[in-house]
Amino acid sequence: MQPVLAQPSVLPAEEWRARATAHEARVDRWVAPHRDRRRRGETHPVLDFLFTYYSETPGRLRRWHPGPDVALAGPAPHAGWRWYASDGGRVRLDVDAFAADRGDTLRFVRRLLAATASRPAFSGCFGLHEWAMVYRDTGTRHPVPLRLGQQGTDAVVEAHPIRCSHFDAFRFFTAPAVGRNRLQPTRATQVELEQPGCLHAGMDLYKWAYKLSPATPGELVADCFQLAVEIRELDMRASPYDLRDHGYEPVAIETPEGKAQYVAAQRTFAERGAALRRRLVSVCERLLADAPADAVPSQP
Repeated sequence: MQPVLAQPSVLPAEEWRARATAHEARVDRWVAPHRDRRRRGETHPVLDFLFTYYSETPGRLRRWHPGPDVALAGPAPHAGWRWYASDGGRVRLDVDAFAADRGDTLRFVRRLLAATASRPAFSGCFGLHEWAMVYRDTGTRHPVPLRLGQQGTDAVVEAHPIRCSHFDAFRFFTAPAVGRNRLQPTRATQVELEQPGCLHAGMDLYKWAYKLSPATPGELVADCFQLAVEIRELDMRASPYDLRDHGYEPVAIETPEGKAQYVAAQRTFAERGAALRRRLVSVCERLLADAPADAVPSQP
């Protein structure tokens, strides 16, 4: 029996325009300074990551979308955007067209996020993935000095077990650090290994939100982006880099106090990420309501 799908609700023009304006203002807290730095040819060792590692452009991030089952009254710029349709003077997402074009992505994201949510959050990694990326290396990934120097950094890695489950962090480990990781994640094992306490899995909720765009409501994209920003800041404060000149006090994970500070923040982020993960899974399930649940073996 086919599910009964919701009829689109209609947002008056003044309401959706207000929401679009609020969305732009919210993300411009980070987009505007990034664009200003780029114009001046400046880099930022913490925040550039949100615009370089992640492929969403600042312009697309600023675009607000209503999500499925919402129609916009009156003329709307969305009418000229891909996967939107006009109907009786209203503009809405063409759910069928989007699901047909992006079905593989939808199925992969739903599978990955549901699998991640099914596992307990592990909070004993202490951000050592960043330390493993410079272990016994002659340079750094950022033009920032190491807080403990190279010898001190290597000593921290050697004094701790490393249990990184996230392939997109593990793939940047230095060669001497690879064998020190208790897990050996690959792209093929991503669905089997990803766990909700991982900072990178939390940041990547932003990636999955924009990969589902324009089906992801703008407010959900912004929520995921804000979480990614805050996690990135903790990730780098707990890293081996000395970022005090950039306004970031270190979380000294080589000390008991630093470990406790890191774990407390990590658990808070995991709770926030769990709620966002559920919302993203709901988007996937809504869009796949009429589609076959074929498994997809690789990342989109």
